Amino acid sequence: ASNNGGAPQQPIEPVRFQPTAAAPRRRRSSITPTRALLLAAGAVAAWFLWFIFTAKSVRFEMQPTAESLSVDGGFAFHLGEVYLLREGGYRVQAQAAGYHDINKRVQVGKDRNQVVALRMTPLPGRVTFAIVPEGATVIVGDGEASGQAPFEAKIAAGEHVAALSHERYQPATVRFEVVGRDQPQTVGAALTPNWADITIPTQPAGAEVWIDGENSGIVTPGPVPVQAGERLVSIQLAGHKPWKDILLVEAGEPQQLPQVTLEPSDARLAVKSTPAGASVTVDGDYRGVTPLNVTVAPGRREVRAFKVGHGAETRSLQARSGGRHDIAFALPALEGTLAIETQPEDAELWINGEHRGLASGTRSVPAVPLDIEIKKTGHADYRKTVVPQPGFTLDLKVRLLTLQEARLEALKQVRTTSAGHELVLLSPDRIRMGASRREPGQRANEVLRTVNLSRLFYLGRHEVSNAQFRAFAEGHSSGELQNNVDLDGERQPVVGVSWTEAALYCNWLSRQDGLQPFYEEEFGKIAGFNPQALGYRLPTEAEWAWAARRDEAADQPRRFAWGERLPPPDRHGNYADRSAAHLVARIILGYNDNYVGSAPVGTFPPNAKGIYDLGGNVAEWTHDYYDIPDGGESTDPLGPSEGQYHVIRGASWQKGTVTDLRLSFRDYGIEGRQDVGFRIARFAE
Repeated sequence: ASNNGGAPQQPIEPVRFQPTAAAPRRRRSSITPTRALLLAAGAVAAWFLWFIFTAKSVRFEMQPTAESLSVDGGFAFHLGEVYLLREGGYRVQAQAAGYHDINKRVQVGKDRNQVVALRMTPLPGRVTFAIVPEGATVIVGDGEASGQAPFEAKIAAGEHVAALSHERYQPATVRFEVVGRDQPQTVGAALTPNWADITIPTQPAGAEVWIDGENSGIVTPGPVPVQAGERLVSIQLAGHKPWKDILLVEAGEPQQLPQVTLEPSDARLAVKSTPAGASVTVDGDYRGVTPLNVTVAPGRREVRAFKVGHGAETRSLQARSGGRHDIAFALPALEGTLAIETQPEDAELWINGEHRGLASGTRSVPAVPLDIEIKKTGHADYRKTVVPQPGFTLDLKVRLLTLQEARLEALKQVRTTSAGHELVLLSPDRIRMGASRREPGQRANEVLRTVNLSRLFYLGRHEVSNAQFRAFAEGHSSGELQNNVDLDGERQPVVGVSWTEAALYCNWLSRQDGLQPFYEEEFGKIAGFNPQALGYRLPTEAEWAWAARRDEAADQPRRFAWGERLPPPDRHGNYADRSAAHLVARIILGYNDNYVGSAPVGTFPPNAKGIYDLGGNVAEWTHDYYDIPDGGESTDPLGPSEGQYHVIRGASWQKGTVTDLRLSFRDYGIEGRQDVGFRIARFAE
């Protein structure tokens, strides 16, 4: 066959059919999907039932109520307000607006029903402090917050106390409750002013007002706000003297002071002279030496300048208030005449260090202080300062001492110990000790007797002071009297010292100065003394009496330190005066020395020998043992060889009777007293 004219096709021929081998038959499963689903559901149900029966009922009590709450750490079944949880640990997280989040681990125990209480902490509040006045310092608690009002601070919720302060207001505190939860709130308070208005009328007005050294910026009459308390108020106005006063100001209590009249300010004088160093007086009052700057009251003033060896000059001027006046003086030099006669005659002269040839003769010299030196080999130099007077001749007769004579003369010099004691050399002679029985106040132990003193000795110019004694006994205190009257000042005489302590002090001072101690010591006690030693000691009773009573101008020894009659001259010495009436039984009527207890050593004038306080201030230990002496005559007595007590001589700040004030009065003791001290002595050779 053909296909529409195309190429001829092959014929279809049958072939042999072979069927496909059949596949093996599968075994049908016994569990169908439905059954599997049912089994899973059953297992879940069984587990859930197991969970239900084994879980614990846990209720979370939240304060405040949480906006969200979650429990992590295992299966948790939430049923209303209750969670079913297995025993074990869980982490609870909760949130609420205005509170800190909770992220806390809790432990579920074995109990069937459990309650877990959780409290949420509120966030700090935003507190604004509005304090009057602005700028007040606010400190909350122990520094939780601080600042200058007004300001805002975050503060924990709860009750708080804030301290408020301002330099011109009274301090205060304020209590307040912070609600917290980031809520804004305001704390307000007003401080009480801590000043008062002070009105100060002045003539003239318009003066500056200064408070405690600072310009207030306000002029008189004010008013001026002044801080409470004790204040120094100063008024200042150009051309006038400043005015000052201390005011006690109470807050809120205004004051008006009496009118203050301001005085015109002083004028200033600038005074110079040729040569310099001239003394200057203004209207007869000494004001100093040139060059000099002084102030004077306004008005007509007379200024005078003068200098030794020069002529004086006077100027008058009209001093202007607040003005400056310059004055220059030219003082003419003056001359005097110096006539010198020497032995030996060939001695040579130096004036102010310049060699002038032979000393003997007459010469013109400036009428000013001149340092004169006269010298010769083999002799001690002679030195003296002289002041020639204009128009006059100054006669100077000098005998130069040989070296041997000078050695003896040197003993008359005042000696000073290493502790600062000044010792005056005394050349004693005969003295009549004791008192007549007819003398008012005389006591039986004041036996009349004659004593000859032949050994030169040194005697302390002053009583030993507390400061000097404490160099030996550091812890010593002289104590005090009633009403806090102090006896322990550095310059007051040491008291409360026993005789032994005084003697031990003398030995200590001897060793300090390299001298052989006078007293012999054994185990801290005085066992005897060496009369040939030149160390320091207590004055003998005879030495004390000679220094206090011997009067070269009178036949009889002095009765009192000041003379023969009571009362003593004004401020002659320290005795029982009216200021001590509350401490002592008897005082000197009408007498006042201004010291209730002891006075600093050397306060009152010395006697003719240059010794201070022999008749008063404090009584004094002497070297001698106490006894009642026989009459008769003795030489250089050192007292009995033994005894229990030692002699005390002189009156004190406690004494005001005629018996006690007499220089012949004899007391005795062994222990220290508040009115007994001592002074030191030593032999010169």
